[in-house]
Amino acid sequence: MDRSIQDVARLAGTTSRTLRHYDDVGLLPPSRIGHNGYRYYDDGSLVRLQRILLLRELGLGLPQIADVLDRSTDEADALTTHLALLRQEQDRLTRQIASVEHTIDALRGGERPMAENMFDGFDHTRYKEEVEERWGKDAYARSDAWWRSMSAEEKVQWQERVSQLSSDWTDAAARGLAPDGDEAQALAKRHVEWLSSIPGTPAGDGGNLKAYVTGLGDMYVADPRFGKNYGGLEGATFVRDALRTYADANL
Repeated sequence: MDRSIQDVARLAGTTSRTLRHYDDVGLLPPSRIGHNGYRYYDDGSLVRLQRILLLRELGLGLPQIADVLDRSTDEADALTTHLALLRQEQDRLTRQIASVEHTIDALRGGERPMAENMFDGFDHTRYKEEVEERWGKDAYARSDAWWRSMSAEEKVQWQERVSQLSSDWTDAAARGLAPDGDEAQALAKRHVEWLSSIPGTPAGDGGNLKAYVTGLGDMYVADPRFGKNYGGLEGATFVRDALRTYADANL
């Protein structure tokens, strides 16, 4: 049974505009177009859309999603892989939720949070090899020592700061703000201040801050693992452009 574009948008929690865009870029053509010009989608299209939305949730941009879809022809096998990734992320988030709930319960009960329970699901060492490759082993060692020297409360505050910055970037991108506008530039200033507070990096050690900031912005766009912190490719592109504008004007 074919479904209209409005029905599919409602079911998938997206918009007709997004589905038309997916068609325009060749990612999700409708199964047929009616005499009235409306797009209609069959069951196969719905499965493909589910995969697209799953890959978007994992932080991939549209060109990368197209590559993934083109490489895998067995929908069930591909979805099985997606499901495994989702379960890994579910496990990590479940552990993080339990960790944060523990902290909240302790704080509200006037107790001291147990540091051993506070950071389950938070792995600050997962990018160790990349940091060492980009900036050297000493850079990672200094950043790691700085992190471990923090008290439990300081780590919580740091995580809240990072989470809020990421959320504010994502919200600004979703609202379609201009990268060179006042609000985006204020976010860019916060971002640079955050980067500069981390020892062991060019930003924290008085190195070429402009090159470091613009290089990170490019990495946010190129690497979906980082881009997903800002809502995916479009959000990461917004962050990159705002950081580049700020760096050109201030660094």
